[in-house]
Amino acid sequence: MPQSLSIETIKAAHENIKDAIVNTPTLRSKTLSDITGANIFLKFENLQFTAAYKERGALNALLHLSDEQLKRGVIAASAGNHAQGLSYHGTRLGALVTIVMPKSTPAVKIMQTEAVGGKVVLFGEKYDDAYNHSRQLEKELGLTFIHPFDDPLVASGQGTVALEMLEAVPELDCLVVPIGGGGLLSGMGTAARAMKPDIDLVGVQARLYPSMYAKIKGKELPCEGDTLAEGIAVRVPGEFTSKVIADLTDDIVLVKESQLERAVSLLLQIEKTVVEGAGAAGLAAVLADPKRFKGKNIGVILCGGNIDTRLLANVLLRDLARSGRLARLRLTLQDRPGALFKVMKLFDDYHVNIIEIYHQRIFTTLPAKGLITDIECEARDSSQLTELVDALNLNGYKVERVQLHDG
Repeated sequence: MPQSLSIETIKAAHENIKDAIVNTPTLRSKTLSDITGANIFLKFENLQFTAAYKERGALNALLHLSDEQLKRGVIAASAGNHAQGLSYHGTRLGALVTIVMPKSTPAVKIMQTEAVGGKVVLFGEKYDDAYNHSRQLEKELGLTFIHPFDDPLVASGQGTVALEMLEAVPELDCLVVPIGGGGLLSGMGTAARAMKPDIDLVGVQARLYPSMYAKIKGKELPCEGDTLAEGIAVRVPGEFTSKVIADLTDDIVLVKESQLERAVSLLLQIEKTVVEGAGAAGLAAVLADPKRFKGKNIGVILCGGNIDTRLLANVLLRDLARSGRLARLRLTLQDRPGALFKVMKLFDDYHVNIIEIYHQRIFTTLPAKGLITDIECEARDSSQLTELVDALNLNGYKVERVQLHDG
């Protein structure tokens, strides 16, 4: 079994897995290129059967096991795309696949993993608890543990993404790659450096989980919070992958939650493709710093599309709010007949649609005859909304726009 990562192991992995995975398209996005000033080429890994690149590495590792190991079964700790990729391909190859997940794992992820053949064991409250339990079960039951990222075989499988991208678009100047534990960038970076030594390699992490960024730059930074990019929310990066990334990568950048949300929304609106937060991190990085990437041929990996539909709806609505299409206006009114009607007349005059109205009479700091009214509304664009707010101010109303968190 090879215990190294090289262009040779990546090419061998591609030969092993190519008949069982999708060689996803790499396509130039004209609109995103116009927005960013760079030539944006998207690799649609969200079109894999399990909607993520992770099945490449999982399958490559599985194909290196003996018949006896497959028969005994494999195990992993994962609440994400590795669980589905390993479950799907392991079951297809006749192996019993056990996935240990924290008890806090959303039901939809448990159901998705079970739907493709995995046996889910819930243990502990955190990933570390699940990981330790999986290593215990590995010994007790004689199973083979397959790490989600810190494994040369897994990283070799992930590196096949770069093989396909550079074969499809040899003129790529730069790859912008999301980092969680580091399996994708270590594999892709190894392949890309061998194929095109001067290519620019940029890793991307969520600002709330800058674990690889901190490790390589020798900093101590907190890793906590609810990030949209939970697929790369890794507190402890791989030991093997961090060494590879430190040697290969030109830079690692951090993106804010609002930037991730905008990228997810743009990909759905422009490319008509559903991408999870982690999968949109590469585009978020380019949008956040267009000067850095201007004029270059940029390869962006849409590494996953597994996002909860309710969360996606929230992201889209929040993006509309940031763009000025949706707003919540907070007005102070006098509690008297006709007060609200006069406000509604102004909304009608400026053709702004009212979605919801909420009155607050009791729990305010206003006098007893005052009230606060929150009005959620929909405008054509931000300028139309500004005209309405100006008109409300001119008519003596105190107006406050309720802002979104922009972390």
